[in-house]
Amino acid sequence: MRVNLTVNGRALRADDVWEGESLLYLLRERLGLPGSKNACEQGECGSCTVRLDGVPVCACLVAAGQAEGREVLTVEGLAEFARGRERPSGRGELGSQAAGADGLGNANGGADAAGADRLGSAAGHTDGDGPEARGSGTPLDTARRWSARPADPGAAQLAPVQRAFLDAGAVQCGFCTPGLLVAADELLERCPRPSDADIREALSGNLCRCTGYEKIMDAVRLAAARQNGEA
Repeated sequence: MRVNLTVNGRALRADDVWEGESLLYLLRERLGLPGSKNACEQGECGSCTVRLDGVPVCACLVAAGQAEGREVLTVEGLAEFARGRERPSGRGELGSQAAGADGLGNANGGADAAGADRLGSAAGHTDGDGPEARGSGTPLDTARRWSARPADPGAAQLAPVQRAFLDAGAVQCGFCTPGLLVAADELLERCPRPSDADIREALSGNLCRCTGYEKIMDAVRLAAARQNGEA
């Protein structure tokens, strides 16, 4: 099965997608976007939260085929997405903007813009007749080249919500953080001045075993205050 979709502003095509394949598998194993975490695979923890046509969803519960013709935003695209909102003509849509894939929202680690419309030969797949070329997964040599940091750390840019999570100390093991960031960013776009009840409701589908949630609440409050020029 072939799936055409837009991920972080980049039009992509995935070939040989099997019927039971999830959007999470496609993002992580075919596209090489490991930010969305594979944890419960039952839609209980929220670690794999992405936005599908603007709506937060658990990628593990969405069939890859359901993303046909739709727009997906992952944690890797948050920084570019936030910059698009700040532009006078930007309404939060990525459009043709390209976002990175290093987990920080930077322009390193994603599929190369040239030829990135075909996942079977880009973003973690090699050319040739071997199993890698058939889209069976990410080759080991490609996975070893993944980095948590951009090639030029000085050029790294974070979305406001990402910066707030760092400044508020809301990150410990970090496994739940990508899903929390995507959910919190959607809340702040929809509700610029959220109450504590709004924050709790928006993040109610995201579980964290480390922080006790108070630092996470602090981070979203801080991001909201900065967004409104109050901090």
